[in-house]
Amino acid sequence: MFKKLAAIAALAALTTGPSFADTLDDVVDRGVLRCGVVLDFPPIGYRDANNEPAGFDVDYCHDLAAALEVEAEILPVTWAERLPIIVTGRADVVFGATSDSLARARTVGFSIPYAIYFAQGVVNKDSGIKSFEDIRGKRVAAAIGTVPEQEWLKIAAEWGEEGNYQGYQSENEVFLAVAQGKADIGITTNTAVLPITQQYDTIEAGPRMPWTTDYTSIVGKREDVTWLNYLNLFVTHQVRSGRYAELWGKYVGGEAPELRIPGVMY
Repeated sequence: MFKKLAAIAALAALTTGPSFADTLDDVVDRGVLRCGVVLDFPPIGYRDANNEPAGFDVDYCHDLAAALEVEAEILPVTWAERLPIIVTGRADVVFGATSDSLARARTVGFSIPYAIYFAQGVVNKDSGIKSFEDIRGKRVAAAIGTVPEQEWLKIAAEWGEEGNYQGYQSENEVFLAVAQGKADIGITTNTAVLPITQQYDTIEAGPRMPWTTDYTSIVGKREDVTWLNYLNLFVTHQVRSGRYAELWGKYVGGEAPELRIPGVMY
C-alpha cells in the first residue's frame, strides 16, 4: 500500500509541478518573435533615413523570424536594458552585441557566438590621441553597462584616473560628446568606427583597446534550454548558408570573422 501511495504522489508531483519555459512554442503560437535590438550601434543596429530599424542585428532578427515562420517585432533597447528585457519576459531574444560573460550567464542564457568584435576608440581630432598610452590624462567616454565601460574602469583604476571617466546611456551620446569636445575619446567597437568618422567631421579613428576579442551571443532565457539549442542551430545555419558572410559584407565590409575559437568546438 505504501509503495502504491508513493507512486501516486510521484505522479501527482509530475502533473502538478512547476511549468517550464518553452519560448520556442510560445513564439510559434504567438506568431511574433520579439527581438530586443540596440539601435545606436551603427552599422550593427541603427535607424535608417526613414527612421526604421536597420543593420546587421535587425536583419538577424528578421532571419530568425523567417526560420520560425512568424513576424518579427523590433524592440529598441539601451545597453543597460539588454538583460532586464529578457528576465522580465518582454522580449524573446536580444540581438545587441552582448558579450557572453560568466557573470551575465548567471542571469540570462547565451547562444554560441554569432558575431565577434574588438574595442577601439574614436577621438576628437584636437585630442592629440594617437596611441593607447596617449589616453593618460584624457577624458574617456563609454556607454553605461557595456564591456568597454567595465574594462576601461579597470584601467582607469590602475592609472588613478577614474575621475576622467564619463558614462552615457547610449553610444550616440558618447559620439556626440567626443564630436563636441566634451570628451577626448569614446570607446566603441571596430565596426562603429567608420560610420562615425564619416558622420562627424571632428572625429577620427583612435587606437585599439588592449583587452581581448569580444565574442557576442544571442540572449535568451537562462532556464530555457530548448530555446537556446534552437538559437545555436540558427547561428550555425546562418554560417553554413553564407548568410552570415553576406550580412557582414553588407553592413561592415571585408571578410566575416571566424566564429570558432581555436581549441573549442562550436
